[in-house]
Amino acid sequence: MKNNNKKRISLILLAVLVAIGIFYGGFQLGYSKKANAEPALPQLEQGILGNVDFSLFGDAITMLKGNYYGIKEVRDQDILYGAIKGAVQSTGDPYTVFFPPSDAKKFEEDLSGNFGGIGAELGMQDGQLAIIAPIKGNPAEKSGLKAGDKILKIDDTVASDLTVDEAVKLIRGPVDTKVKLLIIRDGWKETKEIEVVRATISVPTLDWKMVDGDIAYIQLYNFNGNAPSAFYEAALSALIQGAKGVVLDLRNDPGGYLEVAHDIAGWFLKRGDVVVREKLRSGEEGDPLRANGNQAFLNLPVVVLVDGGSASASEILAGALQDQRGIKLVGEKTFGKGSVQEMEYLKDGSSMKISIAEWLTPKGRQINKKGLNPDVEVKLTEDDAKDGKDLQYDKAMEIIKGEIGK
Repeated sequence: MKNNNKKRISLILLAVLVAIGIFYGGFQLGYSKKANAEPALPQLEQGILGNVDFSLFGDAITMLKGNYYGIKEVRDQDILYGAIKGAVQSTGDPYTVFFPPSDAKKFEEDLSGNFGGIGAELGMQDGQLAIIAPIKGNPAEKSGLKAGDKILKIDDTVASDLTVDEAVKLIRGPVDTKVKLLIIRDGWKETKEIEVVRATISVPTLDWKMVDGDIAYIQLYNFNGNAPSAFYEAALSALIQGAKGVVLDLRNDPGGYLEVAHDIAGWFLKRGDVVVREKLRSGEEGDPLRANGNQAFLNLPVVVLVDGGSASASEILAGALQDQRGIKLVGEKTFGKGSVQEMEYLKDGSSMKISIAEWLTPKGRQINKKGLNPDVEVKLTEDDAKDGKDLQYDKAMEIIKGEIGK
């Protein structure tokens, strides 16, 4: 963090959560029912867009206010927010978002871990609205939604015409109400409508267990503010119980705070090892983020499980372990969300989440839009899931047992 007014976050949904119900910024004209007089709109700073003629904007607003039949129901403040939303959306980046004051508050509440929604992350994949990862124990998972599912319709609205934040608004709703999603999945011959009952979403942080007496299996569901302490408790217990190897499961983990990925990396890497590099918009690299943790797992063999729902902070951690220690990634290619977001707060309580850079692995590999390839690819089929089989987990255990036996 640069200061108290900025929060650097590495998210894929926490940046683009539908499940977590993040209610993205922007305003649609006509939603406010409060009539107004017509005070002058704020003056735009001259030259901020080079040679762009801002009088065009003024002319457009004048025409709108002079001709739109429902203008008495539209506040000037809402026109301003709509203009800012349009400017932000012109970037074409789904992770750069404007939040009016009420939405900014909802965003902060969602990051705290409890909110309303369906319990699945929403993002753009190959230009289509998609489920990035269903969150364990929540309605989306229970209804059968899976990472990679493409959303074609939300109730009666065609999803191809929606931005991520517009889709979020449609999917989010009162607890115990239903939303219908028209889904297409790789391998399906036809679409399927899945009905999900909205609920208050509680995001789990971590589960762990000892396997065969000496293997610590740690499943991390997200990199929220509770993760460092939860990981500390699990790791300490595992070490006390004599763990000789670790299987770290980052499947369907959409990420969260960069600082949490940095903290957890310190359990596995030497102090001073690069955890992640930052490529600035100038093309230059910023100062790399280096490990400074307790190194408690440094000399233990480790295997990391990943899949298409592993994103953002998950990819940062997995990439660091793969590059610095040659730790094997088992499973499927990760999502590929490696851009850096920073929260900027405006004077009226609104805020902007802006992509300012890209993350690179310690060896300089690009994460964003590319993802990480597993060292050992193991795909899961729907039949496997129905039969209760987890071939990825089985392969990870096979590899870690071999490493322990060396």
